[in-house]
Amino acid sequence: MVVLIVIHLMLVIALIGVVLLQKSEGGGFVSSTSGFLTGRGTANVLTRTTALLAAGFFLTSLALSWLAGLDRKPASIINTSAPGQESSGTPTAPLNQGSGGLLNQLQKGIPNAPSAPAAPAPSPSGPQVPQSH
Repeated sequence: MVVLIVIHLMLVIALIGVVLLQKSEGGGFVSSTSGFLTGRGTANVLTRTTALLAAGFFLTSLALSWLAGLDRKPASIINTSAPGQESSGTPTAPLNQGSGGLLNQLQKGIPNAPSAPAAPAPSPSGPQVPQSH
């Protein structure tokens, strides 16, 4: 697998280099006035090289994703068992067991936390000055 990753990275670097060598409308890495890599034959070579490198990139990407998924086992994110029934060695329980809701269950571990929500404050009749509590 490490060899495939190294080959994949080499293909990526080569593909980036070949794409940068190609001449574009706005002028690429190699301008049209340079004597290196000019002419119609070079365009065909660069196009074919890009196509071959892209095909190699796609093949190694598919192979790497296939190898990564070999050890993966399907798992459901939806609990299909009945409440309180053991499905895979871990017991399940409903979120609300009549103890005032999930928030109250979470607050049980907090010292000095109020056990029940306080009555809502009366709505102000006009603009109020913020006060720290």
